[in-house]
Amino acid sequence: MWADGDHRRLPGDAGQLPHSRPRHRGARTMIPLLLLLLPAAHGIVELGTKPALTQDHLEGVTTATTFVLEQPRCIFGNFSNAVIWLVVALDKDASAFNNSAEPGTPETAFQSFPDTVSAYMTLNATLASYPCPKPAGDITVLRVGSETSCATDVSRPTCNGPLPGPGPYRVKFLALEGSVPVAETAWSAPITLRTAKPLNTISTAGSGHSAGMIAITAILSILLAILLAALVAMLFSCGSDSCGSSTFSKPESVSVQRYNTHHVYDQAAARL
Repeated sequence: MWADGDHRRLPGDAGQLPHSRPRHRGARTMIPLLLLLLPAAHGIVELGTKPALTQDHLEGVTTATTFVLEQPRCIFGNFSNAVIWLVVALDKDASAFNNSAEPGTPETAFQSFPDTVSAYMTLNATLASYPCPKPAGDITVLRVGSETSCATDVSRPTCNGPLPGPGPYRVKFLALEGSVPVAETAWSAPITLRTAKPLNTISTAGSGHSAGMIAITAILSILLAILLAALVAMLFSCGSDSCGSSTFSKPESVSVQRYNTHHVYDQAAARL
């Protein structure tokens, strides 16, 4: 006999041990989900590199609606399966961007920037588009804001459309594996675009000439050009036959030679 409270199991006893619990049916289905979430659990890798404007000597590195960046070469080498996106935000809204935001959704659509969207995602590319090292002699840049055809096309939320104002803007590159962010660069320094000056704000005082004098000089220059063109046209026309010049030829003199026919005589007079 066992003492009271002894819960040793007898052979053939089909009962469960005390304090044992049946395994939940959903436990097996949770394991694959946990495996998928492991990359996110490790956190996103923060790369120290900052995107920057190109240092190549190009025209229009910044314009009124675009700017040119260096490509992210030799940065995401450990993420060969990732898709690299460019995130564009206003300087004041960059810190509020959520890396879990998915590209191609209303949350990150270019067409709503910056009214209801604080940052948009564009220029997606794989690592193969950014080979490392950089090929010698290649111009490896990205022009942000170069697509005008899709600027108002809501069916293309990742459009690389013209920027809506002078900014300033900040950008960063974000690598996604599926929809999971795995690596990112730091935000760039603020980028300010060019603005056109109104004509009435351009001062002519420093040049020593008034606006009226400049206008008169321009008109006189145009009139002088017209006179020169007319003179050249007249010289060309006078060099042709239509200018009134003609060639006078001396009338040919016609000489008529008189012949005396010695073998012809008046036979009637000879008989007399």
